[in-house]
Amino acid sequence: MKNNLDMRISYFTVLTFLYTIISVAQTKSINESKFVNIGGIEQWVTIKGDDINKPAILFLHGGPGSVMSPYCDSIYGNWKKDFILINWDQRGAGRTFGKNAPKEVNEDYFIENKLTLDRMVKDGVELSEYLLKYLKKKKLVLIGSSWGSILGVKMIMKEPSLYQAYIGNAQFVGFMKNYSYAYGTVLKLAEKSNDTIAYKKLKLLGKPPYKTTRSLGQILRVVKKYERKNAIRTPVGWWRINPEYDNKKDKIDRYNGDDYSFLYFAGHKKMGIESIVRGLDFSKEVLKFEVPVYLVQGDEDILTASQINKSYFNKITAPDKAYYLIKGAGHNLNQFIIDADYQILKDKIMFSK
Repeated sequence: MKNNLDMRISYFTVLTFLYTIISVAQTKSINESKFVNIGGIEQWVTIKGDDINKPAILFLHGGPGSVMSPYCDSIYGNWKKDFILINWDQRGAGRTFGKNAPKEVNEDYFIENKLTLDRMVKDGVELSEYLLKYLKKKKLVLIGSSWGSILGVKMIMKEPSLYQAYIGNAQFVGFMKNYSYAYGTVLKLAEKSNDTIAYKKLKLLGKPPYKTTRSLGQILRVVKKYERKNAIRTPVGWWRINPEYDNKKDKIDRYNGDDYSFLYFAGHKKMGIESIVRGLDFSKEVLKFEVPVYLVQGDEDILTASQINKSYFNKITAPDKAYYLIKGAGHNLNQFIIDADYQILKDKIMFSK
């Protein structure tokens, strides 16, 4: 009888121990995808991490309009053991666009619903404040890529106390600085390569700025063409969409949001839309940072070339700063860029005192 009682007690103890371990494990991890009211509208946010005590990273996607939430698991999945990963479909992009747009989207909707840089910066700061309170964190790490590097710098300038550090991938410095340099570079490359089609197209377009979104898009196509010739491409598996986003509605929302956001980025005179970044020039406006700044740059990047942002980097002051030039990388993310980002986080964030 006593042996049976002892066995029951032992069995109960083991079950209690296992239940405690499982409960602790469950409370330590986080995996949430939801709409959050930011700037007066519902905006899509995902928060994923194996341990809620780890540092939190807010990713600022490029484009504008090129959301990363459908691809984050493919690209950054193994980071979840070390960080809390936060992806945000910015105003006018992805599921945030889809949630707030009518069923039928047309040019009138684009014109009537103006997008401004100031409003997006306020959104980013408001989201950061929400995340810090929700996750019980003191600060966030910002990683901004391409357009996200514009938004990231602006957010830090507005409210530096919210951020532990900033990592800029393919850092923009100024709209005219970057696009004028890109135009001149591909014009020379096209001439040198006897690429008469691209050369004639560029000569016909002339130097930026342009009156239409289409003209800027044409330059970008030539830029991408020449980057592909020299840059190491992203792994194919990176662009495997998470199953929850692999549906017709999300696809349409991503497409429409990308058009809408880029329209306001580039500007389109006939529609009365001014570029939200036309006069931007960080080399004149932003030279002092109150947070550490780390720029990770591909040496084959034409659009946000090292010849532009390295010069800018040399001028800025920050509590800590470093510039990493990645061989074989272009404007878009690739494995070498991601590895450099992780190494910075490991050296500067995870084990910082």
